[in-house]
Amino acid sequence: MVLRMVLGLAMTAVAFWFAGRRALLLVRLGRAGQPAEPGRTAGAGARVRAEAAEVLAQRKLFTWTVPGLAHAFTFWGFLVLGLTLVEGYGALFQRDFHIPVIGQMPWLGFVEDLFIVLTFLGILAFARIRLWDRPATAGRRSRFFGSHLGPAWLVLFMIFNVLWSLLLYRGAQVNTGYFPFPSGAFVSEAVARVLKSLGDTANAVIETVGLLLAIGIVLAFLVLVMHSKPLHIFTAPFNVAFSRRPRALGALLPVYSAGKPVDFEDPGEDDRIGRGAIEDFTWKGLLDFATCTECGRCQSQCPAWNTGKPLSPKLLVMSLRDFALDRSSPAQPLVGEGGVIEPDVLWSCTTCGACVEQCPVDIEHVDHIVDMRRYQVLVEGAFPEEAGIMLRNLEHAGDPWGRGTRERLGWIENLPFEVPVVDGELPADVEYLFWVGCAGALDSRGQRTTRAVAELLHEAGVRFAVHAAETCTGDPARRIGNEYLFQMLAQSNVDTLNAAGVRKIVATCAHCFNALANEYPQLGGHYEVLHHTQLLARLVAEGRLVPVTPVDATVTYHDPCYLGRHNRIFAPPREILGSVPGTRLAELPRNRERSFCCGAGGARMWMDETIGTRINENRTDEALAQQPDLVTAACPYCIVMLADGVALRQQQGHAGADVEVTDVSEVLLRSVRIPASTTPGGAP
Repeated sequence: MVLRMVLGLAMTAVAFWFAGRRALLLVRLGRAGQPAEPGRTAGAGARVRAEAAEVLAQRKLFTWTVPGLAHAFTFWGFLVLGLTLVEGYGALFQRDFHIPVIGQMPWLGFVEDLFIVLTFLGILAFARIRLWDRPATAGRRSRFFGSHLGPAWLVLFMIFNVLWSLLLYRGAQVNTGYFPFPSGAFVSEAVARVLKSLGDTANAVIETVGLLLAIGIVLAFLVLVMHSKPLHIFTAPFNVAFSRRPRALGALLPVYSAGKPVDFEDPGEDDRIGRGAIEDFTWKGLLDFATCTECGRCQSQCPAWNTGKPLSPKLLVMSLRDFALDRSSPAQPLVGEGGVIEPDVLWSCTTCGACVEQCPVDIEHVDHIVDMRRYQVLVEGAFPEEAGIMLRNLEHAGDPWGRGTRERLGWIENLPFEVPVVDGELPADVEYLFWVGCAGALDSRGQRTTRAVAELLHEAGVRFAVHAAETCTGDPARRIGNEYLFQMLAQSNVDTLNAAGVRKIVATCAHCFNALANEYPQLGGHYEVLHHTQLLARLVAEGRLVPVTPVDATVTYHDPCYLGRHNRIFAPPREILGSVPGTRLAELPRNRERSFCCGAGGARMWMDETIGTRINENRTDEALAQQPDLVTAACPYCIVMLADGVALRQQQGHAGADVEVTDVSEVLLRSVRIPASTTPGGAP
């Protein structure tokens, strides 16, 4: 009895020494990071709910059913089997130890054994998944491509060792008469029957050896966890607790240095702009890197990775984590040729947020990518050449094409009614300012949407106006990394809108909508912002717009990333299409939260796509596979990208490519006012 107590405590001391050293190193690395921006601990109730939903209930993992069940069985199994660890350590001091109050109740023995079985099934499922989706056979298509596969298999092996050693000890304990449960522990009792024939002496030895073996394996697993991939077991609850709420999508954060926003009008000498070194990341960023599970869910959904680009959100985070832990090459640049992150990796991102959406431990990939872009643009002056053209146009003309203010109102010509244009305060009877946006004002396809929305609002009797001083919201500047230019453009617009007394805004561009609704409050612009699909769906529901003319068409709908995933607006566009008589909605396989990007976000609309295949072609092929008459979206960026993809397929002679790409508002307008023709989809 004394020997096993001494051995058990000695093993524990050694394991805790190794694990503690590693923990102290990780804490020191975290403390070397910058202070996080304010608000990481605000909203305690929401954070507690997040812990309950994402950590305890495994909500995000269950979006993938089989892997989610496997992980849940394993996670919940370890929580329940923590009780057996308490029982084991108690048995070092007292052979018949049991947990007070509940420790001899049969239901507890049953639950412990049940989760031994469920955990075993979980590791079998993990093994099957990893064998089925091997990088050796699936290549880049495998979500485990680039992951540390050796440690992953070692973890499964260690979990298996925990289970069998625990059953060996419990089975022998049943035979020696020191097992705390009189019944219920069905698996332990089955093992006991196998061991019974060995005799009392052998079972007593097996009890002690099994106990020490079980504790030793758990302690070895602890050391392994602290030094390897499964570190997320400890860091994930903290990462979820301190993540941006409700999610790290929608608004980007301003540039922070030392925990305070940088004043670009009067920056301090010590202000760090973006992330140019690993020490520039905040402690939350470093916690993100340490929490990566290498599951590859982000990689499997990334439009850049899926079209042959070098960007994998998983590999990016892993590279930053490994660089933070390996200080043997401190002179290696963070980004650049020969750096930790190659430039093509950084500039491939569309900021679509699919990685953030899928991550089960709330890593904020987009924030880190944009922060590294900020350093490259504002400090190094290093960015793609065509992006420089777009930035100069924004600075000098207020739009990405450099067309200027004089052309922004051209869409109004030939409308059968007057659109009020104000250059000061809004008239009292105007309910909404119609934010047209650069694409809606200057791109020919965008102008079609703008006219359609204007006609529908006029038909519904909505009082609206446009502002003559409207310029770009600054979205492409912010997402390319030029925060200074974004703030200049955004502050000018905020001053204009506030001076005009604007309270409500309707916007057709998902990117303008996101900036106005989520980012302008950072600069003092607080408005009620609606996307045009939200307002039109409301007008239809209220009977102020009545679709009557059938539009006989099979329709697909593409969820724009900045409308759907970033802002959770999924229903209104579908409600509009569903209200139009004759339409048949054919959902794309990847829709709503899992929608596949069109390729235009993150300022990629103004950069050449020369690596791999084009993202918009991938999404276009998915849409054409539904054999639609109309391909619809609710963002001018998406309309441009999908229309270009369809035009290319038409040139290539692809069957089924003779379709029209249009905004959902145009489909509604055909049914509300314009008689259907004999052309596909009732196009006028």
